[in-house]
Amino acid sequence: MKITIFGLTISSSWGNGHATPYRAIVRALSQMGHEVHFFEKDAPWYHLRRDFAECEYCQLTFYSAWPEIRKYALETARESDVVLTASYLPDGHIISDEILSLGQPLRVFYDMDTPVTLRSLEDGGAGYVRRDQIPEFDLVLSFSGGPILRRLEQHYGARLARPLYGCVDPDIYCRVVPAPEFACDLSYMGTFAEDRQSKVEDLFLAPASRYPEKEFVLAGSMYPWDWQWPGNVRRVEHVSPGEHPAFYSSSRLTLNITRSEMARWGWCPSGRFFEASACGTPIVTDWWEGLDAFFDPVREVHVITSTEDADRALNIPGHELQMLAARARQRTLDEHTGRVRAVQLLRYLEEARSASTLKLQTEAS
Repeated sequence: MKITIFGLTISSSWGNGHATPYRAIVRALSQMGHEVHFFEKDAPWYHLRRDFAECEYCQLTFYSAWPEIRKYALETARESDVVLTASYLPDGHIISDEILSLGQPLRVFYDMDTPVTLRSLEDGGAGYVRRDQIPEFDLVLSFSGGPILRRLEQHYGARLARPLYGCVDPDIYCRVVPAPEFACDLSYMGTFAEDRQSKVEDLFLAPASRYPEKEFVLAGSMYPWDWQWPGNVRRVEHVSPGEHPAFYSSSRLTLNITRSEMARWGWCPSGRFFEASACGTPIVTDWWEGLDAFFDPVREVHVITSTEDADRALNIPGHELQMLAARARQRTLDEHTGRVRAVQLLRYLEEARSASTLKLQTEAS
């Protein structure tokens, strides 16, 4: 099968959660014998922070502007079995119009930011997709599941909405030798976002202030450097994917915090969840609806809602943390790898193709 993807980025993991799940899924598809072509706009902020410029498991084409690549891109799309556009794709609504005009390939929209997209559509527009485009896609994939899938179908007219959650490549994310520069009692990896900063303060910075003898590491871009950070918090602007296993393997505990819009809808596991668990690192996390469908909140991860909860988590005995981590790692290897998601994607594509064929037959009769 030939699959063409127009996405935000696969080359750079800086400041986004799109690149690493793309890599895990596309690599798995390649290993399964499928051909993938990924088109990425050469945005300057990603250009300066690329993890690679060529990709061994897909054809990667960079472009400066849509008009300059349009003819070649549409020829590639027309020859494909599946064409996928995605959330936060620059000029996405324009590119999707072009793709939706093609008759032959299966047309798919992959929303890796569904709650944010729906809020934007209600407020007037998302930039990368219009409301009238959603019913035109043969399949809408969502990084979030649960009730948001019904809303996509019933309120926005999606023909078929299915979840394609985050994932991890276990060949890359595994336990490694700890790195001194990342060694800490509690780590947190996440780009600055206003809507989760209060939880960063309550669940990470406040415990750091209360335990000056412990070490904390915060990795993420866009945080104001002029803040008064606790003296035992080390800041790292960006950790490349190649260093993620060392980052997690050096943490006694790592923290997951969910953006408020994602938490409001639930069923929204961050890719960091799967990366950390694949590395055998114990996870503490805020609560959101559907969490227990991905990990057991008692046996596999530890849920915290306050600074006091975070304090108690920091003092959980090491052997208990390691049991949590071992169970979460096995769950991840069984259910949340790039190969598992690739198999799910292929199943959804077949379902969408069958539905599309039936629709055409019904219209013809």
